[in-house]
Amino acid sequence: MKLDILLGLQWGDEGKGKVVDYLAPKYDVVARFQGGPNAGHTLEFDGIKHVLHQIPSGIFRKDILNIIGNGVVLDPVIFKREIDALDKYNLDVKKNLYISKKTQLILPTHRLLDAAYEASKGKKKIGSTLKGIGPAYQDKIARLGLRVGDILSPSFKKKYEKLVEKHVQILEFYKAEYELKDLESEFFKAIDFLKEFQLIESEYKINDELKSGSKILAEGAQGSLLDVDFGSYPFVTSSNTTASGVCSGLGVAPNNIGEVYGIFKAYCTRVGSGPFPTELFDEDGVLMQKVGNEFGATTGRPRRCGWLDLPALKYAIMINGVTQLFMMKADVLNVFKKIKVCTSYKMENGDLINIMPYEIVDEKIEPVLHELDGWDCSLDNISDFEDFPKELKDYIFYLEKELSVPINMVSVGPDRTQTIIRAQVVA
Repeated sequence: MKLDILLGLQWGDEGKGKVVDYLAPKYDVVARFQGGPNAGHTLEFDGIKHVLHQIPSGIFRKDILNIIGNGVVLDPVIFKREIDALDKYNLDVKKNLYISKKTQLILPTHRLLDAAYEASKGKKKIGSTLKGIGPAYQDKIARLGLRVGDILSPSFKKKYEKLVEKHVQILEFYKAEYELKDLESEFFKAIDFLKEFQLIESEYKINDELKSGSKILAEGAQGSLLDVDFGSYPFVTSSNTTASGVCSGLGVAPNNIGEVYGIFKAYCTRVGSGPFPTELFDEDGVLMQKVGNEFGATTGRPRRCGWLDLPALKYAIMINGVTQLFMMKADVLNVFKKIKVCTSYKMENGDLINIMPYEIVDEKIEPVLHELDGWDCSLDNISDFEDFPKELKDYIFYLEKELSVPINMVSVGPDRTQTIIRAQVVA
C-alpha cells in the first residue's frame, strides 16, 4: 500500500482542512509531517467551524489513527488548549492520537525570540505568526533543540534550563522585555499533560501500517510557495512544505509515495509579507477578501487577495509531482462578471517569462493576465458537476489544459457537503 499526500500549492490557506476531513473516511491513518501551530486547518460541518493547529484533521473520525510526525514542531501549551477544546465532542483522542518522540518542542522562550527577531527587522519583517516556529527549527538544525521524547527523561528540567539560558542571552542582546515565570508555569503543566499521550517512535508505526495494508494520508501545512527551499525566500516558513518533506517528516521512503493531491484556491491569497505578483489593490481585491472571508485562521490577519497565478501553480505542481488537483472556494468568484488569470510575468527588463524566477523577491514583476467570462450566479444547492454553469465548467477546462493535471474535486462552500467530485479520487 502507498502513502498519499495532500498539500497546498499556493501560500497556504487553500482549504486543506476541509479536504482532509472529506477524504479521511477513505483512510486508516492521517499524519502531519511538518509545521506547527502557525498553521490553521479549518473544518466546517454540522454548522460548526473547527480550527486545528497541530492535531491532524482526521481527529474527528473515531476510526482513524492520527500521527504527529517527527517533522513537526509542537507547542505543548497550544496542544493542551486544542485537546481541551475537543472535550465536548467526546473524542477518544488519547486512543487515536500518536506523537513522535522525535517531534521538536516549542519552548516559551522560542516565542519570545520570534517576537524579538521580527521586531528587529522593522519594515523588512517577514510576517511571522510569532508562534516560535522559526526559532524552534533553528535550534533543531543547530542540534540544540528539545524533543518530545526528552520530557520522559529525569534530566529534562536540566536540559530545558540549559537551552533557556542560551535563549535569555539572545533576548538580552535584543533588549527584549518579557516575563518568563508565568509562561513557564503554563508550559510545565502542559508538559505533564503531554505525557498522558502515546509518545512513540512514529517512523516504525507509519511503516508498520503501510506493510499491513493501511491507507495513509500525509497532511501538509502552509503551502508549497512557503517552502524554505523553494518558496519566495526569505518570506517563507521554516520547514519543507512540499512532498519531499513527507519522507523526512515521517520517515517514509520515496518509493512508498502514491497519489499527490494538490489543493489550490480558484484565486490567490497570501498572509504577511513577500512577493505576490497578482495581488489586487482595487475594488475586486476588497470584494474577494470580503466574500471569501479571507482572514487568517491562526492570526486573524486579513489575507492579501489576487487572481490565480498559473506560473506559480505550475511550479508547485512540478516540484510536488501532483497527480490530482482540488480547486477550493470556487463560490467566492460567483460575484465576478469577468475573471482573470495570470499566464506569464513581465520582468523589469521587458522579458516575458512563464517560470517562477529567483528575482521574484527583488524585482517588480507585472502579471500578464488572460480574461474569461465569470458565471455571476450562486452555486448553492449544486451537487453535481454537470449542473455547474457553463462559464465555471469553461474555467475548469481551461485550467486543466494549462496545468496538464485533472481537477477532480471542486469546493463550492465551506461545509463538507459542499464538495463536488468529478472523478474517483481515492483508489
